[in-house]
Amino acid sequence: MLEATAMDDRFSAYSFVDRITTLEPGLRACGSFAIPSDIDAFPPSLMGEAVGQLAAWAAMAHIGFRQRPVAALARDTRFLRVAHPGDVLDLTVDIESINDEAVSFRGFAEIQGQRAIEMNDYLGPLLPVEDFDDPAALSTRFDLLRGAGAPPGRYRGIVRPRVTRDGGEHGESARGTLHVPAAARFFNDHFPRRPVFPATLLLDAQIDFALQLAAESPFWPAGSVLVPVRLTNVKVRAFTLPGQALTIAAELRPPKEGTRVCTLTAQAEGKQVATARVEIAARNST
Repeated sequence: MLEATAMDDRFSAYSFVDRITTLEPGLRACGSFAIPSDIDAFPPSLMGEAVGQLAAWAAMAHIGFRQRPVAALARDTRFLRVAHPGDVLDLTVDIESINDEAVSFRGFAEIQGQRAIEMNDYLGPLLPVEDFDDPAALSTRFDLLRGAGAPPGRYRGIVRPRVTRDGGEHGESARGTLHVPAAARFFNDHFPRRPVFPATLLLDAQIDFALQLAAESPFWPAGSVLVPVRLTNVKVRAFTLPGQALTIAAELRPPKEGTRVCTLTAQAEGKQVATARVEIAARNST
């Protein structure tokens, strides 16, 4: 699916909450997002983004749209099933603590009553909303989500940036470069006043890079399809800006109990941007 660069898709290009159905201020929120049936795919990272966005709405509303979460430290994310175009995500977040400096939460998404993703021990630092977005526009949008809900089918898919490999050791490690687009529709949602490359898209590219590396290993049974099953120790340390080039590294650890863990790093101009670990498992292709 091709992506235009026009910045005309407010609350469409990278917004994954259609409606907030339950709100217990400072405690819990539930909502939903209908994945359009006519897009190519909806990767696991975007399920995590949907849960995180529900937490962001709950946090912003609770503190009067003064602050917003803009990055995260995440201890444990589990990918339990695939989301397909046409599925409806039922979202839940539990706020563990919130003040003007940070929000701590856990959450999950379900599809037809089956858990699709679980996110535990997330910490989102809060920064002034006005630096990133229009507080009045966000408040108005929140009222819509709490009422009739947003019109479905707004999201039209994105071109997911990928890492170009340029080094490493076959089946053991890999290095490459991720070129962040200078313009893309998702920047109009993330964020209008200060465009930032979404951390979930960075992680999506890193996970894809790790899967390519893991596929080179002879460890897996013949006919296996490799999938990410768990993401741990995520630390996003800096903003990634439009047009920036990131150096990506992945290193496989020794096999353990039928899985392999890959450590992931992203750097910009020699400075650490993000780190994480992804656990990879095999499923039978049939």
